[in-house]
Amino acid sequence: MKVLVCGHRGFIGAHIARALRQAGHEVAGTTSTQPGSGEHLVDFSRDTTPGAWLPRLDGVDAVVNAVGVLRDSARRPMSAVHLLTPMALFTACAQAGVRRVIQISALGIDHGTTPYARTKCAADRHLIERTQAGQLDGLVLRPSVVYGPGGASATLFDRLSLLPWLPLPKAALTSRIQPVHVEDLAAAVVAALSSSAVPKGVLPVVGPQVSSLSAFIQRLRAARGHAPARVMALPERLTIASAAWGDRFPITPWGQQTLALLGTDNTADATPLRDLLGREPRDPASEPAPLATLRTRTA
Repeated sequence: MKVLVCGHRGFIGAHIARALRQAGHEVAGTTSTQPGSGEHLVDFSRDTTPGAWLPRLDGVDAVVNAVGVLRDSARRPMSAVHLLTPMALFTACAQAGVRRVIQISALGIDHGTTPYARTKCAADRHLIERTQAGQLDGLVLRPSVVYGPGGASATLFDRLSLLPWLPLPKAALTSRIQPVHVEDLAAAVVAALSSSAVPKGVLPVVGPQVSSLSAFIQRLRAARGHAPARVMALPERLTIASAAWGDRFPITPWGQQTLALLGTDNTADATPLRDLLGREPRDPASEPAPLATLRTRTA
């Protein structure tokens, strides 16, 4: 099967592309910079018409969209990157007869009011509506916090897990998450595309453990043999200011969109993922990045 993976150079997309190749599939990718072999030059902020996508679907059997941004900007507006361009892609798939489409979305966006939640959710609905109309076999995968090597959020959590003292937003102490290993998310894509009974609709992708973000970081510390860190809740005003600072200086994933996502529970039943994989999901907290790797990245 030839699979077009949109965003195949990103954290999640790269793991998906690797897993597909290991399963024997041919992978084509998209890039906004100089394309290499098997890559299409794509601008998710501008390619908002089906006609822009039809030539890229020649010979393609399935499409995975793993493109996403955490900050709205003039250069990469969420309205285009998350909604208009994916809608054009899904329409082009229906026109070209590429029925199998997987959208990588996010858990907990159903009732969100942020640009991230609204645009992602609207694109998900568009794919599901086309699936219900019989035009596509669409599947929306909605992961909780995704952890694994190479992820910006995972790197941040790893670095925090090295600290003996953790000043965190209050939401990190109270809201519940259910981290999933990125390789399990990639395996879910492979399993969905390999299944003779094509999964459709919306499927939550979550790990086996529910906890707060602070507890997850503490578990990363424990897996490294460290004693629990001292945790302090940041004052609300300082939390809001730090999120605004994070958007102004985007060194880490922390920002106003991330703060809003952290403010709601991000959990679901793990049974659908377990059934799709045919095994138990991995516990990400039991597999922290090697300390040598972290120190190299921090230096």
